Amino acid sequence: MRALKYGAAALACVVSLSALALPAPFYLWQSKLNGSLVCAQNSPGWNWTRFSGPYPNARCGR
Repeated sequence: MRALKYGAAALACVVSLSALALPAPFYLWQSKLNGSLVCAQNSPGWNWTRFSGPYPNARCGR
């Protein structure tokens, strides 16, 4: 019974802390091939470099 109580308390802590987590920031990525820009949270591929950021939204604007 005690283990169940502690398990439930631990689960409640994990769930409440994950609710406070922030989303990943967005970055503006530039293609090495043609210089085009794209806004994404992760690199679009091996041929892209981070151009600017971080930004709070998917439009890469403040």
